[in-house]
Amino acid sequence: MARYKKTTSEEADNVKLDKETLLQALQVFEFIKPYRWYFIGGLLLLFLSSMVFMLFPYLAGLMVDIAQGTAPMNIDLKDAGWILLGVLVMQGTLSYFRVILFANVSERGIADIRKALYARLINLPIAFFEKNRVGELISRLTADVEKLYSVFSIILAEFVRQIIVLIVGILFLGLTTPRLAFIMLLTFPVIVVGAMFFGRYVRRLSRKRQKALAETNIVLSETMHSVNTVKAFTNEQYELDRYVSSIQGVVKIALKFAQSRAIFSVFIITMLFGALFFIIWQGAVMIQDNTISAGQLVSFVSYTAILGAAIASLGNFYSEILSAVGATERIREILVTIPEPEQAHRGDEPAGKFEGAIVFKKVHFSYPTRTDVAVLKGLDLKIEAGQKVALVGTSGAGKSTIMQLLLQFYKIDEGAIYVDGTNIYDYDLKQFRENIAIVPQEVLLFGGTIRENILYGKPDASQAEIEEAARLSNSMEFIESFPDGFDTIVGERGVKLSGGQKQRIAIARALLKNPAILLLDEATSALDAESEKVVQDALYTLMEGRTSIIIAHRLATVRDVDCIFVIDKGVVVEQGTHEDLSLIDDGAYNSFAKLQFETT
Repeated sequence: MARYKKTTSEEADNVKLDKETLLQALQVFEFIKPYRWYFIGGLLLLFLSSMVFMLFPYLAGLMVDIAQGTAPMNIDLKDAGWILLGVLVMQGTLSYFRVILFANVSERGIADIRKALYARLINLPIAFFEKNRVGELISRLTADVEKLYSVFSIILAEFVRQIIVLIVGILFLGLTTPRLAFIMLLTFPVIVVGAMFFGRYVRRLSRKRQKALAETNIVLSETMHSVNTVKAFTNEQYELDRYVSSIQGVVKIALKFAQSRAIFSVFIITMLFGALFFIIWQGAVMIQDNTISAGQLVSFVSYTAILGAAIASLGNFYSEILSAVGATERIREILVTIPEPEQAHRGDEPAGKFEGAIVFKKVHFSYPTRTDVAVLKGLDLKIEAGQKVALVGTSGAGKSTIMQLLLQFYKIDEGAIYVDGTNIYDYDLKQFRENIAIVPQEVLLFGGTIRENILYGKPDASQAEIEEAARLSNSMEFIESFPDGFDTIVGERGVKLSGGQKQRIAIARALLKNPAILLLDEATSALDAESEKVVQDALYTLMEGRTSIIIAHRLATVRDVDCIFVIDKGVVVEQGTHEDLSLIDDGAYNSFAKLQFETT
């Protein structure tokens, strides 16, 4: 039951850092182009602060030589202290302004990326969201963007810093203590590189542990979300066994991970520090021979430690950069996807206010995720402006698909759909949809107030318009019963309201939009009899003066419509009023009616 999605860190292991991949990843720097002067200034300060930082080991060695009276210049410890204080102040000042400049780049640039991603996502077609899981898309907006934030704000600056430190440190050691530098370059990098590869193995085990832990969290999440089902089927022990099994897997991997960390610690202590102490021993011999001074040895050891840290950091930064490149690829997948308004063959005909005449002509359609299954097979449908019509048929016949095609959620495969005599794909999409409102079977409200949810139909509506919509939708009574009235928080997805209350808020929202075409998709099927009557009254008010298409399995709700279309296997098999269709003895509608209206 538990499923694990590959994490971005694992995906980063599979990223190939070739020229093409790197060039594509660098395109993300377009987002920091408006802040390039901040970036350039930050890099300049980074270079200066790195150079100033490299003075510390030299000053430390100089103070030792001054104390021993072997300093190459005529200054005392007090002077050296003042110099050190000046360097510290300069380093702090440069670092402060560098952080501020890079923060402007990272915060503003990442905000622009987030805005661009969200703007693209919200404008992508429904088919895109059917092919991509919502959790994965949210991850791209959070985890993947956070990786880029880390690159812009920390990793890039530190990567450049370590390169500068490495180059300057090696040059300085080569000039001041060439013999020790040669020994260090022969031994130290080999040990550090070995530590890097060993560390990479340990990190892989760490990710395996995280993966196993994620699997236990999935079990926990599934159980908690479905606790009613678990208890109804008395499967508490089964779920406990499943969780225990998962936890035992975590422990097994964690112990292996701990063993690897222990070996890694031994390696660091014996090899890395062994090499460092060998260099110190060699330096002590050279002091004894008066080849170098004690201060030079102190400086050398300090520079060596800094260089070792720089080499190790570069290895870590490489894996971080790979991970960021992978994140960039996933972000660009969204940014290069063509949004609905820009898709090919999209028209820009002003829609204006529709009369509401609708024609489906020989429409064929299959869902993009199920191209092998034909849903509509040459469907013909004609609805006059202002008519109230119902779509009736078995589940899977194509009723909801007709509504989705009318809303242009998908593009048809063959045929044509016309509204007021014009092909729907010739209209400007935004203006086209402004003429249509839908009241679905399951209303999902936003987690704000009742006022905000009603205003979704017309964001600039006045308070008087909101109250009128609430009154016409039979919502005013329950709204006024709440202490906060229209400012009542409905909770996530409207959980604080009953089903009937949510439906009436949806109707108020549609009333405020004042559409020419109204779509009612099983709008009362999930309600009790009392709530259904109140909602049905509100729906009658909503349908007045507009073209209305109703999907209903309960035929009692569609007896009074102007025309009923019976849909079967993607085509219209019957059409007419309730009375007309009831007279066809062997008709599909009559069969439905007998099942629902006759008593046995």
